[in-house]
Amino acid sequence: MRDTVTGATEVAALMAGLVGRRHRVTDYEVGRENIREYARAVLDPHPAHHRDGAAHELGYDGLIAPITFVSILGAFAIEELFVRVLVGYDLSQMMHTDQQLILHRPVQVGDRLDCDVCLESFRQMGGTDIIVIKNLMTDQHQDPVATTRTTLVAPTGGVADPELARAVAAVMMHQAPLPAPAR
Repeated sequence: MRDTVTGATEVAALMAGLVGRRHRVTDYEVGRENIREYARAVLDPHPAHHRDGAAHELGYDGLIAPITFVSILGAFAIEELFVRVLVGYDLSQMMHTDQQLILHRPVQVGDRLDCDVCLESFRQMGGTDIIVIKNLMTDQHQDPVATTRTTLVAPTGGVADPELARAVAAVMMHQAPLPAPAR
């Protein structure tokens, strides 16, 4: 078994070298039913997400997506980053601790979105890696649509305690036994 201090130092050096590294996820086409389905899933009843006429009244050519719709492409982009660049981490063992979203304009039906995802910063603290990822989403004309920053916390180097991993999975999948009600 390798020395954990040495292992953490190796991970920190590797990740420091990747700060600023970019990966591009391209050509996510936004369809009418994608918007409606997402709006239903997040319980957003705004008429401009469901009816073209309501979107036209607001000055748009077609349906507009709920603000958080960009999280769909953001999730694809982050997954790609961890598969292709930041290898060795298990996304199921990461905690999403912060999210910032700047919407430059609403996402509309027919948009073709690209996302440049970048490791913005990395640091270690107390056996955890704190990873900040920035996404810049643009449309088919390369105009900005949204900028997001996501902070993730993971066990250093992506190596988790197997017992902790099983406990987290059980809680996340609602399989954890509930405490007996107080009498």
